Amino acid sequence: MAFLPVTKQEMEERGWGQADFVLVTGDAYVDHASFGHAIISRVLESRGYKVAVLAQPDWHSAEDFKRFGRPRLGFLINSGNVDSMVNHFSVFKHRRKKDSYSPGGKSGCRPDRAVIVYSNRAREAYKNVPVIIGGLEASLRRLTHYDYWDDSLRRSILLDSKADLLIYGMGERAVVEIAEALDSGIPVQEITWIRGTVYRTFLTAEKRSLREAAQEIDPDVILLPSFQAQNASKDTYAESFRLQYRNNDFITGKMLIEPYEESGERTLAVVQNPPAEPLSALELDDVYELPYEGTYHPMYEKQGGVPAIEEVKFSIVANRGCFGGCAFCALTYHQGREVRGRSKASILREAEAITKRPDFKGYIHDVGGPTANFRGPACEKQKTAGVCRDRDCLYPYPCKQMKIDHSEYLDILRAVRKLPGVKKVFIRSGIRFDYLMADKDMTFLEELCRYHVSGVLKVAPEHISPRVLKEMRKPEAGVFRRFSKCYKEMNRKIGKKQYLIPYLISSHPGATLEDAVELALFLKETGFVPDQVQDFYPTPGTLSTCMYYTEKDPLTGEAVYVAKDLKEKRMQRALLHYHKPENKKLVLEALKQTGHSPGELY
Repeated sequence: MAFLPVTKQEMEERGWGQADFVLVTGDAYVDHASFGHAIISRVLESRGYKVAVLAQPDWHSAEDFKRFGRPRLGFLINSGNVDSMVNHFSVFKHRRKKDSYSPGGKSGCRPDRAVIVYSNRAREAYKNVPVIIGGLEASLRRLTHYDYWDDSLRRSILLDSKADLLIYGMGERAVVEIAEALDSGIPVQEITWIRGTVYRTFLTAEKRSLREAAQEIDPDVILLPSFQAQNASKDTYAESFRLQYRNNDFITGKMLIEPYEESGERTLAVVQNPPAEPLSALELDDVYELPYEGTYHPMYEKQGGVPAIEEVKFSIVANRGCFGGCAFCALTYHQGREVRGRSKASILREAEAITKRPDFKGYIHDVGGPTANFRGPACEKQKTAGVCRDRDCLYPYPCKQMKIDHSEYLDILRAVRKLPGVKKVFIRSGIRFDYLMADKDMTFLEELCRYHVSGVLKVAPEHISPRVLKEMRKPEAGVFRRFSKCYKEMNRKIGKKQYLIPYLISSHPGATLEDAVELALFLKETGFVPDQVQDFYPTPGTLSTCMYYTEKDPLTGEAVYVAKDLKEKRMQRALLHYHKPENKKLVLEALKQTGHSPGELY
């Protein structure tokens, strides 16, 4: 095994006269399967392509983008594992001082809106080289989207980046198909058929309507409202988002076309092909067993390494996708709602490899994914008919068709626990406690408490108010109360003293100051002390962000209260840590405004 070239000298030492692709990323180069750039580069390498990695290039000119010379097939560009604006700014728009994806945790190693900046520099470096963008930042901004930092709608990032193609979702299938098409000599402008991609085109209306012009591309196409129409009306934007949200399944999703500006009889448009099919278990096994180095490039050693590796170095990705359907989560829009899991044999092979690392101390930090206790599609129907367009699997209550079974996951965990050299296997991915509570067999809860928790289990009820939970698409508060009771009783049964810590969100659409007080009173009543409180962060691609911007639920059309006043947002957040002395002034003011007495909390 060896890291891929990061300098022209390393490229030449491999005997390469030219790289096929230069992969540009906003993260430091970490060759671990938790990093998108590592997966894409290794997948292409496994298909025989030569990939050079340009990590955190100097973007102030195009010079660094010429480091490897002209790539034979193209530039592949992403901003990193996290949206560059989220990476740089807190929810209160303060610039962050640390970046765990950069050497030594140093901030400022990538530009704001990195995909746009990198793509334009790549185009400046080599005029006619294909530029393909992907990763989370591109995926969630693939069509018109609300941008919290500009507080306005922005058009598809494909247009602002001047890229040729955009890959959305998990991009292994699409990037290989694009590579094969380019390698066969097909011009990038003609690569328009690949699922999971977005491209630009012109609709020629002449004496036809735009819809008729769009139907020439695909008779079953959905023509979205134009960018201008969405800008002019929040209701129109909400309608466009609803159409996107309901066409994100690889079986039922249709082609979407979004018109932009007109030029004579031609209208610039962005075309989103239907989603790519999720990888099968065998394909996932192949991807995660590629020859990753498992750590950051040694060039970062003098700077203290890359902090982000510490959380994932001894962790195993066991699944992808999530049918949880939380409104504030971008997974629905990025990875999709259909879950796919790796095989037990593959997970065990990776776990064995981890135990042989010289710095392994006996602790597997995680065996999970977006949701640890999901292993496959929620029901049999999803395999042939896709996910339901108008029904969530778990909200407002578990669907009767849902397969509720922890046995396969338990079997995997038991096998990993038995490996020589393994002292403990933790589960740090999210556990859906509502799915767990729907399982009549409590074996998983018992083994979770007995073997996979180290003193504290963190779960995410997010709130307690019925109206807030409704907008979040989370289960009613009684489910969390029952889980808390079962967790406490189970630990008593097995003779362990372990605690529960809730993750909570303040100021989510639907949450009033009264709701925040209700949550604070619940915390006092139960004795829970939240470890982490996140003020709702409106990021592209989520249902909650659409609610934040439009003050309406795009799926129901109902009005939604949104706290946008900075003072109120600070009060809502302070209430969830009411016990902290520095928050008392804000908490007292919130209690007064809502007609509550200080004695209710203090």
